[in-house]
Amino acid sequence: MSASLLNAAVIAAQILLVLAMSFSLFRMAYGPRAQDRVLGLDTFYVNGMLLLVTIGIRTGSVLYFEASLIIALLGFAGTVALSKFLMRGEVIE
Repeated sequence: MSASLLNAAVIAAQILLVLAMSFSLFRMAYGPRAQDRVLGLDTFYVNGMLLLVTIGIRTGSVLYFEASLIIALLGFAGTVALSKFLMRGEVIE
């Protein structure tokens, strides 16, 4: 695979990820229920994590991969906490 084709694919992926982030931001703001807002937050952090991975591919820096790993761990914990809160009304039992 040539470098120019890889660069074009990464740029296209970044554009589509930003578009997906805007859709999930809309879902977080105007979701009809709280569950829709949590789902919007979940997709927002996943798309943000993937955007950082594509930036790391373009720049060749390892720092972006580490930041995306931290976002993935904190986003998962946040989604679990919000889901538990919506189901039971409390996070800590």
